[in-house]
Amino acid sequence: MDHDDIERLAAELHKKGSSWSPFQVAASTSLVLYFAWAGSLALGLRKVYLQVPYVPSSVKQVRNMMSLLQGRSGKLVDLGSGDGRIVLEAYKQGFRPTVGYELNPWLLQLSNFRAWRAGCYGKVFFRREDLWKADLSDCNNVTVFLAPSLVPLLERKLLSELPDGACVVAARFPFLNWSPTSIAGDSLETAWAYNITAVRQAGRQMPS
Repeated sequence: MDHDDIERLAAELHKKGSSWSPFQVAASTSLVLYFAWAGSLALGLRKVYLQVPYVPSSVKQVRNMMSLLQGRSGKLVDLGSGDGRIVLEAYKQGFRPTVGYELNPWLLQLSNFRAWRAGCYGKVFFRREDLWKADLSDCNNVTVFLAPSLVPLLERKLLSELPDGACVVAARFPFLNWSPTSIAGDSLETAWAYNITAVRQAGRQMPS
């Protein structure tokens, strides 16, 4: 079953779900999730454009990331959004709009299906776009969980595009050239928050 089949199956479930019994919805949900999971696993074993393996954030990791964004609002973008769990949690926490960038088509299908199950399909947005081409100039909040090899490249993009006052939250792999404003969790569950204004000021103060 390819990702077009998954899309048709999810659309059919979305259309019929309101008239089905709870048992039918549960059974169909499990079926779609199984095929989406199998597809994402198969694609994840291959070499993809960004060379970033799919590693889902744990419940604790998502909680730590959201705690660092407490009290903030506005647009939130998750770069490399995987199965959409961070985007969905951000929506629940009141961020608007919430957008995930993900190249893996199977994970995009799973993200949209999870959004439908959560009752926010069409209210959160998942885009199959190259995150390096994404315009971040209007993003107040950015979350990332990417491979360490990509972090230096991402530092330059975020510094050049994000508005002053924006907050960047990284999970598991910190930005080694930046000083975090706050940290939550420990070990593999650690998340770091960076104020982009403070990062820019620190960069200007460094001796040339």
